[in-house]
Amino acid sequence: MDFALNEEQRILRGQILRFAQDKLNKDVRQRDRDQVFQRELWGACAQMGLTGLPVPQAYGGPGLDSLSTAIAIDALGYGCEDSGLVFSICAHLLACVVPIWKFGTEQQKNRYLPGLCDGTLIAANAMSEPESGSDAFAMQTRAEPHGDGFLINGTKTFVSNGPVADVAVVFAVTDRAKGYFGGITSFLVDRALPGYRVAQKFEKMGLRTSPIGELVFEDVFVSKDAVLGGVGGGSRLFAHSMDWERACLFASHIGTMERLLEKAVAYTRTRRQSGQAISKHQAVAHKIADMKMQVEAARLLVYKAAWGLERSQSVSLDAAVSKLFVSESLVRTTLDVVQVFGGYGFLSEFEVERAVRDAIGSKLYSGTSEIQRNIIAGWLGL
Repeated sequence: MDFALNEEQRILRGQILRFAQDKLNKDVRQRDRDQVFQRELWGACAQMGLTGLPVPQAYGGPGLDSLSTAIAIDALGYGCEDSGLVFSICAHLLACVVPIWKFGTEQQKNRYLPGLCDGTLIAANAMSEPESGSDAFAMQTRAEPHGDGFLINGTKTFVSNGPVADVAVVFAVTDRAKGYFGGITSFLVDRALPGYRVAQKFEKMGLRTSPIGELVFEDVFVSKDAVLGGVGGGSRLFAHSMDWERACLFASHIGTMERLLEKAVAYTRTRRQSGQAISKHQAVAHKIADMKMQVEAARLLVYKAAWGLERSQSVSLDAAVSKLFVSESLVRTTLDVVQVFGGYGFLSEFEVERAVRDAIGSKLYSGTSEIQRNIIAGWLGL
């Protein structure tokens, strides 16, 4: 494996860095405070190809390979201080667009992918439920045969992009007797359909510019053409999308960690205590060294998992390892940066306190840290 960036990847990284720094960071503090999702910024990101990175050009995307997709998201995380916007883009792309591209029929691809790639459509993944949480086996949402399609009934919660989504990838039980592996089906459900309702938008600690909420489906009729990945294929589709999400979404956190590292280094060189820069204090320098180690290790793990998406039948182990390490390293890095900044790190006018709030969720979404440890243990035969 050679993870040295080729010329195209270096150009791509530079373009996204400059775009994010120039266009996406205005009024970040205010947007975070007010929980504002800006559709115009979404459109700008779409023009850069960020909402459809790996999608083939025939369907409206740039057609990047999986490793280049991770490199692009890494650059976005570094350049964009609005982690909520980055998260929304990744949730849209990796948990919705990729499954449509990988599992959709030609009709579904032609109907949805161009709009999802050019920014006119926003997608949400509706898997979690109020009672089941991480236990997909306890899913209560049902899709029952009705005429030439299905009637969907149920409630989904913690749906990223839910309040603003135009289409949702909805998972429902179609045959409880077959259990999770064969009894779950995914559907493409348009927001305009009767019975589709945004029940509420949640207020949250971090990633506040990424809207999240609860979706309710009350006798929502979808035709058989809305089935994504075949009846009973929902678990396989979900597992595949989670591999992409764990491998590529967390690339954005590497960019965030690297930006915070550079911010901490610059601060320690100018902040003086006891007559010298605090960078000369071993306790401070060791924190900085640990941050650098975590960034480098995280990047290798994520790039390895992303590289494997197109070269292996399953990257679930690599994706779980990288997700677990990156999420816990991100939280640790943000807390260490606050410690380095001292009292200034506790003030809202600096990015670092917001970075802590944004980081906490990384140990929860895409499967909690405990779930990742279960996956790793399972692969080890434990």
